[in-house]
Amino acid sequence: MDSQSVKKDDLEKQKLLANCMVEVEREILASTEAAPSTDKVLTNGTTEIAKNDASTVDNTKLGTIVFKLRYKSDKNALVVTVVKCQDLPARDPNIGSCDPYVKLQLLPDKQHKVKTRVLRKTNNPVYDEDFTFYGISFNQLQSITLHFVVLSFDRYSRDDIIGELFCPLGQEDLLIAETQQMTLTRSIQPRSLKIRSQGRGELLVSLCWQPAASRLTVVILKARNLPKMDVTGLADPYVKIYLLFNNQRIAKKKTHVKKRTLNPVFNESFVFDIPQGAEGLDSVSLDFMLLDWDRVTKNEVIGRLELGSTKSTGTALHHWNEVCNAPRRQIAEWHKLRE
Repeated sequence: MDSQSVKKDDLEKQKLLANCMVEVEREILASTEAAPSTDKVLTNGTTEIAKNDASTVDNTKLGTIVFKLRYKSDKNALVVTVVKCQDLPARDPNIGSCDPYVKLQLLPDKQHKVKTRVLRKTNNPVYDEDFTFYGISFNQLQSITLHFVVLSFDRYSRDDIIGELFCPLGQEDLLIAETQQMTLTRSIQPRSLKIRSQGRGELLVSLCWQPAASRLTVVILKARNLPKMDVTGLADPYVKIYLLFNNQRIAKKKTHVKKRTLNPVFNESFVFDIPQGAEGLDSVSLDFMLLDWDRVTKNEVIGRLELGSTKSTGTALHHWNEVCNAPRRQIAEWHKLRE
């Protein structure tokens, strides 16, 4: 990197910090900076609540999904029938099956979101569930993409994302759907491929260690070059921050969600009180998790970052050492996000 680029980055960091330092001296806004909430989803007249966070799978053969389309021009309504899934991979090797269900949303607006019921212990679930989306003109169908996500329910931990499918309606012969049901069969694709091909982006973080007050201030400034997380080519990112003491999580903060962007600017500051008995920051570390918020499916982890003397290497370790050796100074650095 040439000297001009370095100076430009330094000036950018200083400008962002100047804009954000008004917040640094305030107490934590933890209760008002709540986690992105999941909205209610109307599914055939019932209300269901979607969960958070995501896990991904990397199987090459994830089965198929069969669905039907019908357009009712007199009602400006699109009817999607989730018929069944076939040959899903087993999520539990001891049982050889999974507990699958399907979530569906219409892109790019993400306003219409529904899901099927869970079917237990089967790799070939048959749903035959109709979902009707009103207020859609025939011309609008050309720009709509159906986004299916197939998951396996887990009562005790996070539901597993088996895979997903994007079906752009503009590529289908929708004139048929006006007169009769169209039956389509599509292969389920791995969810993680888009991140692997694009990288996970970078996060600009500023830290300030105040020994007299036993306080560590963390400023989440911005992120850049995040991977495209949906068919619109954008993401809805936010950041979770965990404070660890002796490798145990003792505090958690989170930023607001920034909608439809791959280069979010957060400018949010958080103050962590370091436990009594800690010798400086020797036993302290920070875990950052950048996620893509989704109202229906679990929020997917885009990337992670660990800062701490025992957890960091390279640029991360250099940044942490700078903060420890220069108390009361706000020090910012870009970090590449990892898996």
